[in-house]
Amino acid sequence: MPNPLLPPAIFLAGPTAAGKTAVALALANEFPVEIINVDAAQVYRGMDIGTAKPTQEERLRVPHHLIDIRDPAESYSAAEFRTDALDAMQAITRAGKIPLLVGGTLFYFRALQFGLPELPGADPEVRARLEHEAKTTGWASLRERLQRLDPDRAARIHPNDPQRTLRALEIIELTGRAASDFGMRGADTLPYRIIKLFLYPDDREWLHDRITQRFQAMLAQGLLDEARQLFSRTDLQPNLPSLRCVGYRQAGLYLSGEINYDAFVERAMAATRQLAKRQMTWMRGETDVSRIECSHSDPYLDARHRLLAMLS
Repeated sequence: MPNPLLPPAIFLAGPTAAGKTAVALALANEFPVEIINVDAAQVYRGMDIGTAKPTQEERLRVPHHLIDIRDPAESYSAAEFRTDALDAMQAITRAGKIPLLVGGTLFYFRALQFGLPELPGADPEVRARLEHEAKTTGWASLRERLQRLDPDRAARIHPNDPQRTLRALEIIELTGRAASDFGMRGADTLPYRIIKLFLYPDDREWLHDRITQRFQAMLAQGLLDEARQLFSRTDLQPNLPSLRCVGYRQAGLYLSGEINYDAFVERAMAATRQLAKRQMTWMRGETDVSRIECSHSDPYLDARHRLLAMLS
């Protein structure tokens, strides 16, 4: 049971295209909140359209934190997010306001609340050997090995995510244990009364239609021009987390001539639907959640009603 004496913090999560930003901005009109981004792609500068980043006008109207804090050439880890989010939460609370954490990177929410696994540091020699093996035998063989040695972790890593696959295999080689076997770092209990509001559409076709409409809007707004600027940079390697983001990865294949335009559009929307499915699967495993149906009702009204009850 949350301690009513602790300051509140709101977790607003949901699958991509479910309407999280609209609900957050509407809540900000009534509640004294500042928004903290919990989207691993929105931390990168110059990636505005493809990440559905809040507009400048929206960010001026309501203070936003942890947006545009990294160059696409840089990585950003869950551990860094946890540190940055805690700093932002403390500053917001000191100002007499409520942190409203909004996004679809569910692992970030979990890392913030529970800490991170006690995993070994990187080993350049092991990593280089695994990368050489991937080039020689193919990523599929490394993926199959991970599925055999750590099926739980393999199930949570997308097949097109080589970095996390390498890291999971690296942990096995360094420790003889699967990453899934490691406990969570002994982080102090998060000193907040957490209120979890998860947008969860019962109608999957509604969500798929939203994904299609939003992606078509992104294209009209200039997504390919934005991607072209990114992929023209000589300092950005294709395996960087920024360029592996949904939409950008498929745009890179099109811009390089590997696929045609129709294939780019179909692959990008299919990858977005797969992302939404993974997000919803993750959300089903969460506890102490107020689930808000968003496909057949106004999610803001439900979120408002629940917040009024929980904050009173």
